[in-house]
Order: sequence, then structure tokens, then C-alpha cells
Amino acid sequence: MKHPFQTHPNRTLITLSLPVLLSMTAEPLTALVDTAFVASLGSVALAALGAASTALSSLFWIFNFLNIGAQTEVAQAYGRGEENRASGIASLSLSMALGFSALLILLIVPNAAWIASLMGATGNVQTEAVNYMQIRAYGAPAVLLVAVAFGVLRGLQDMRSPLWIALGVNALNVLLDWLLVFGNLGFPAMGVAGSALASTIAQWLGALIGVLLIARKLGLSRNFTLVQAKNLLKVGGDLFVRTGLLNFFLAFSTRTATQISADAGAAHQAIRQVFLFTSLALDAYASTVQSLVGYFVGQDAIDWAKRVVILGAKWALGTGFALGSLMWFGRALVMDMLVPATAFSVFIPAWAVSALSQPINAIAFLTDGAHWGTGDYRFLRNAMLAATTIGIIGVQMVDIQAPNALLYLWIAATAWATTRAVFGWLRVNPGIGKSPFRI
Repeated sequence: MKHPFQTHPNRTLITLSLPVLLSMTAEPLTALVDTAFVASLGSVALAALGAASTALSSLFWIFNFLNIGAQTEVAQAYGRGEENRASGIASLSLSMALGFSALLILLIVPNAAWIASLMGATGNVQTEAVNYMQIRAYGAPAVLLVAVAFGVLRGLQDMRSPLWIALGVNALNVLLDWLLVFGNLGFPAMGVAGSALASTIAQWLGALIGVLLIARKLGLSRNFTLVQAKNLLKVGGDLFVRTGLLNFFLAFSTRTATQISADAGAAHQAIRQVFLFTSLALDAYASTVQSLVGYFVGQDAIDWAKRVVILGAKWALGTGFALGSLMWFGRALVMDMLVPATAFSVFIPAWAVSALSQPINAIAFLTDGAHWGTGDYRFLRNAMLAATTIGIIGVQMVDIQAPNALLYLWIAATAWATTRAVFGWLRVNPGIGKSPFRI
């Protein structure tokens, strides 16, 4: 039986990508609502939320390999028609999520004060941050279980179930925030701790639904081995290095922008926030391509896997050009909302470079998804190492005393993205090195 992509490629790619995009945007929008609720409590509460949520996010992303590895392995098993193997991988990934989350609880709860202090929190801010982290820590299993469930379901080409779960979880989170942060309808007013409890309850509901869906679609079993666990941990090592390099470059470039001047730091933050938001649209293509490539690799249909990447690249490029155009022609709105008037002069040239780089970012993101789909994690690690080396050299060459220093900083960031895109594409076509895409 043919996969829908083989008969209606464009329709299949878009209908799979749209639910992923919507589910990805649900969480950051809810985070904005969380921030707005807590901001009404004052600067101490908002500072505590910022310090605690940043620390927890940094700890949670370490285990993102469970999501990526599960999605690729399940997609390939699904392509081969090996439902038992897919069930085993899903069960293994869920079990590992529970094991790692238990370690997170043991790490976070007794060390919350130390973690908060590392984030610069002191006094009342530290006290509120500790309360937040200690409550949210008990939601760690739910966070990892939801991530794995989303990976497994997308590996099965089911993009809609994660969307409905995400919408439900985030809607419940907003409702519980309103009840628990402010103490409405007879509930106690818990402040920042209420926000943490709201998130924890909502995430546990999402985890329960995700696990039940997997049990219904695949069944849960003990049909997994220590070798498979070792392979997932190996994936984790490669992705840990890759993601660490990515975050290091973003942090290093932000530090440099701050050193240029306060105006440059403010302008850079505005550009970075929009950049992170536009990346969601491009990441939706990457996640869809990952599932489709994994499916066809499982069928040993490498020619179809390459067609997925080529078609995905066309759509991603078109989206990149559209996003870049919207960024440029909508710059006045962004300036009014996010940029201090004194930073306008340094903002506009750097913003133009960021807008022009969107098609390049599109290929960088898309090829990440393609190589996740083939399980080519070591290549992604090495490509990110090369890109980050080039990017850091470029940032180091920026003269922070120069009038257009922020512009040159974003040119260096574009060189970083371009290196990723070039290596990523060459691995697909013509297929440099030991490429899985070489027919």
C-alpha cells in the first residue's frame, strides 16, 4: 500500500506540517500568558519565574534526545511494518523518561536554592524561585513523557493527536493559572507557586493522555533490549553536544551584543525573540520531514526519502522568503512593540540581515530534520561543531566599538546558519561522506 506522500506529496507535506506548527506555537503563547499573570504580582514574582523557568528548561532540554530518537526509530519501524519493534521502542523511551525524570526530581528538589542562586536569584526572588522549582520538579516525569509521546505519535505519522494534547494542556494551564495564581472561585491565592502547580497538573494530564494513546495505537510491552537503550543513550550524547554548541553560540552572541552597548543589547534581544518565533514555522517542516524520511528509510526507499527532502526544501524556502518579507515590511510594528527608540538606528541594519537570512535558516532547519530521520546524529554533531567554530570566529572579529557592530554580529550569525545549511544539504545531495541518502 502506497504512502499518501507518494500520490499527493504536496498535500501530505502540508497537512502533516500544519498540526505540528500549531502544537509548537501553543506552548510559547501559553508561556506569555503565564508571564502576564505573574507580572501582575510584581517584579519579585516575575524575576523568580524567569530564573526558575529558565533553569528548569535548561535541565529538561538535556533529555530531548528521547523525543528525537523515539520519533526516528518508530518512523523507521513503521516503514518496515514492524509494529512490535515500534511498540518496544515506544515502551523503552517511556521507561527511560520515567527513570531520568526520577533523577531530575532527586537533583532539583534538595538543590533548588543552589540552582536559583546560580541564576542570580537572591532574597525574596530566590525564595519564590525555590518554591516554583520544587513544585515543578514533580512535573518532570510528565514533561518527559509528553515529549516522548509526541515523538512516538509523529513517528507513526499522527501529527494531529499531539496538537490536540498540546491545545488541551495549554488551555487547562491557563485556566488553572487564573484559579491558583490569584485565588479565584474560592481557590487559595498561591502566587508564583500557583503557576508552578497549574503547569504540573496540566502536564500530568497531557502525559496520561499521550501514554494511553500510544497504548491504544501500539500497545505497551517489555519487548526492548539493553542494546536499544544503549543506542538511545548514544543518540543522547551526540545531540547533547550538538544542542550544547547551538546554545553556546546563541549565548556568546547575546553576550557580545550586550557588550557593544545597552541599545545594541536591547535591539539584539528584540531580533532574537522574533527569530526564535519564526523558527517554529521552519521547525514544523523539519519535524514532518523527519517522520517521512524515517518512514521511507525503514522501507529502504531512499529515493523517496530524498524526494521528501527536496519537496520540503521548496516549501521551507518559500516560507523563509515569506517570513523574511514579513519581517522587513513589518519592522515598524516590531520597533514600536519591542525596541526602545534610542536603539532604532542599530536595530534596522541588523534586522535587515536577519530577515534576509530566513531562507538560509529554512534549509538549516529542514536538513536537521532530514538527518534526524535517517539517524545521522554524529554528522549533525560534527556539522554543528564546524558551524559554531566559524560563527565564534566571526563574532570574535566584530569590533564592538564600531558604529555598525551589531550589524556585523548578525552577519556572523548568518555565516553560522549558512555553514549548517551547506553541510546539511551536501549530505543529502550529492551525499558527502557516508551519507544515508546516497542511493
